[in-house]
Amino acid sequence: MTRRLLLSYLSLTLLVLLGLEVPLGYFYARGEISRFTGDGRQSAELLAQALEVRVEQRAATDIPALVTDFVNDSGAHVIVVDGTGKVIADSDTATADGTDLSGDPDIAAALRDRALSTTREDRVVQGDAFTVTVPASSGATVRCVVRVSYPVAPVTTKIRGIWTTLALIGLGVLTAVAAIAFALARWVTGPVRALEAATAELAEGRLNAPPTTSQGPPELRRLASTFSRTAARLQHLLQTQRAFASEASHQLKTPLTALRLRLENFEPYLDPRAHDSLDEAVGEVERLGRMVHGLLALARLENSATAPEATDLDAVVADRATTWTAFAAETCVDIVVTGEPGGQVWAVPGALEQIIDNLLSNALRVAPPGTSITLATRHTGGGRTAAVELHVMDQGPGMTGAERERAFDRFWRAADSYHEGTGLGLPIVRQLTRAGGGDVVLATAPGGGLDAVVRLRPAGGRTGHGTGRHHPDHAAREEWVSAY
Repeated sequence: MTRRLLLSYLSLTLLVLLGLEVPLGYFYARGEISRFTGDGRQSAELLAQALEVRVEQRAATDIPALVTDFVNDSGAHVIVVDGTGKVIADSDTATADGTDLSGDPDIAAALRDRALSTTREDRVVQGDAFTVTVPASSGATVRCVVRVSYPVAPVTTKIRGIWTTLALIGLGVLTAVAAIAFALARWVTGPVRALEAATAELAEGRLNAPPTTSQGPPELRRLASTFSRTAARLQHLLQTQRAFASEASHQLKTPLTALRLRLENFEPYLDPRAHDSLDEAVGEVERLGRMVHGLLALARLENSATAPEATDLDAVVADRATTWTAFAAETCVDIVVTGEPGGQVWAVPGALEQIIDNLLSNALRVAPPGTSITLATRHTGGGRTAAVELHVMDQGPGMTGAERERAFDRFWRAADSYHEGTGLGLPIVRQLTRAGGGDVVLATAPGGGLDAVVRLRPAGGRTGHGTGRHHPDHAAREEWVSAY
C-alpha cells in the first residue's frame, strides 16, 4: 500500500511537471529561435545598407573592413557580391574575388531584389548555419548582395541548456515529493500495517500486540480502536468457550457416572423381565457420555489454531497398528500394514494418531471375525498436486453412495448402524485432516467393505520408523475413540 500511494503521488507530480515544463521549454525554444533569426535578418539588412553606400560611393576598399568588423561582432560568415553576382569580399577568403555566384538560388533571388533565409550546412562555421541573403538596392537597382551565415550551435546549446535546467528542476521536485510522499504514505499506512499484523495474530487465536490508536489519520485511529475492542471481545468469548469446554468435561462426567451406577444398582431389585430395558438405559447413558466427549473434542478442535508440523507417517502407522492389534485380536480380526513408505507429511501435532485411532475403531466395529483391516500408504500426483494417501480398508458391509456423502455430517448414523455410535467420529477425522491441509473421503474397498482415504500433504524427506515423536496416552486415545 505504501508503494501504491507513493506511485500515485509521484505520478500526479510528474503529470503536473510535464504539463508545466514541456510548454515552458517549448515556448522558450521557439522564442530563442525567433529572436535569433530576427536579429540575424536585421543585422544582415543593416550590413547590406552600409555596404550599398560604399558600393554607390565606389569606396570598395572599405568593404573588407566593414565585413571584418561585422564578423568579429557576430561570428558569422559573410560573402558580398556585386550587382552581377561576382564576389567582391569573403570574410573567410575561401571564395576568390571575382568568382561568379549568380547561379546560386539565394544569390539569384537577391539579384532580383528578393531576400531569402534558410538553414543549411556551412563549412566555414563547421555545422548548420542560418543563412540570410539580402539585396542592397538603391531604388530598383541592386548594387550588391550580402550573404550572412550565422552558426546555429550557440542557440542550440542554449536551448539544450534550458531543457537540462528544466529537467533538473523537475528531478529535484520529484525527489522532494518522493521524500514527503514516502513519509506521508508511511504515516497513513502505519495503522493499516499494524491492523494487518494484529489480524494475523487474531487469526492464530491470540493477540499479543493490539494496534496502536495514537498514530495515523483520525479515521484509521478510530478503526484501530474499534478493532482493538472487537478483538478483546472475541478473545474473551474464545477464552470463555475454552473454559466451558474444559470445565464441562469434568462437570458432566460425574453426574453421568453417578447415573450409570444408580441404574446398575437397580438390577437386583428389578423383575428379570425389566433387565433388558435397564441394559438399554445404561447403554444410552454410555452413549450420552461418548457424545459429550465428542462434542468437547470438536469444540477444542474448532477453538485451536495449531500450525501443522512435519510428521513421520510411517512411524505413526506402525505405532497405532501395534497398539490396535491387541484390540483386534479380541474380535478375531487382523491388522495388516502395507504399501510404499509415506515419509514426512504435514499434520497438526497428535492429529495422525487420533485420525488412525478413530478410523480403526470404526473399522473394527463392522469387520466380521476372521477378516482383516488394511492400512496402506501410497503417493499420488506430482508437483503441487502431490499427496500421500493413507487407506484404512475393512471387509465389512460398506456404505452406499448416499451414505458415504452424509457420513461426515455431525450426529448422522446409518439406519442399520449399531446404536452406540454418536455420529461424531468422522466429523472429528475430517476436522483434524483439514487442519493439516489435507482431506478425507470414503470409497468402496476392493472386494467390498469401506475404504477411508486420508489425503495428506507431503513435507519433504522421508525417515524411517522410530522418530521418538510423542504419542497420546491411552486415556487420551480413549477420549477420541469414544466419539464413535
